[in-house]
Amino acid sequence: MITAACYEHRRIIGQSTERLSDFAQHLCQVLTENSRSVTAWVVLANHYHALVECPSIACMLAALGKLHGRSSYQWNLKDRRRGRRVWCKAAETAMKSEGHFFATVNYIFHNPVRHGYCRRWTEWPHSNVQQYLAAVGREQARRQWNAYPLHEYGDGWDPPEL
Repeated sequence: MITAACYEHRRIIGQSTERLSDFAQHLCQVLTENSRSVTAWVVLANHYHALVECPSIACMLAALGKLHGRSSYQWNLKDRRRGRRVWCKAAETAMKSEGHFFATVNYIFHNPVRHGYCRRWTEWPHSNVQQYLAAVGREQARRQWNAYPLHEYGDGWDPPEL
């Protein structure tokens, strides 16, 4: 899993719906170009998560760094905030087991619910949950949700109110 957050968890990505959508589109392009597969991703107002299989995590992180640089420059120009720090460095977590993998899928898609943006995964437009459900089916996704519950997954990373 790759996670990146805006500096001090400021809601810079989510400054507008257009910005969120535009960033999600560019993120998907970077993820697709630098991975074998993209299982899950979500973009929120101040951070994003992605679960990918990539041949080189160093290349993926470098590509994300370039995306962060471009988006920072564009957003700071538009917001008239030259020099503002937008991003913290992206961090990766290797999957340790099948259970860890599916709990991570659940965590990523549940993130907008956890942070209060929506009540159901499918209500949040800035993720690939619809494509994931089309690929695995709703029943399989429900079985995975029940088999690999979140418990304390993600606790301590960022408070839900952020």
